[in-house]
Amino acid sequence: QVKLVESGGGSVQAGGSLRLSCAVSGYSVSSKCMAWFRQAPGKEREGVAFTDIYRGTRYADSVKGRFTLSRDNAKNTVYLAMNSLKPEDTAMYFCAARLSVNCGSLSVAAFSVWGQGTQVIVSS
Repeated sequence: QVKLVESGGGSVQAGGSLRLSCAVSGYSVSSKCMAWFRQAPGKEREGVAFTDIYRGTRYADSVKGRFTLSRDNAKNTVYLAMNSLKPEDTAMYFCAARLSVNCGSLSVAAFSVWGQGTQVIVSS
């Protein structure tokens, strides 16, 4: 019943920008913890950005100042704006929902619903 669908990935040159979208159905993004994760080939899936109504948004150190997570409650969509992209940002990006108000643990295991992922490739 809860479904997340990512879009907006693509290939860009280093220094470029992309905005990822996560369309959510089955529940309201304004009432639950939402997050973006990424996974590069041969690496573990890692949290990129998280948001809830209590602590606002939190970011991994590697993307602070470059990525911005936002929510459009009217569209029930979560976004990840990515600026000043680097080759090390290359990965499959996933939208995830914890289905709770407070994000709490930011581990992969804490999130129960995942999108299919969207590929981001940064060339240099």
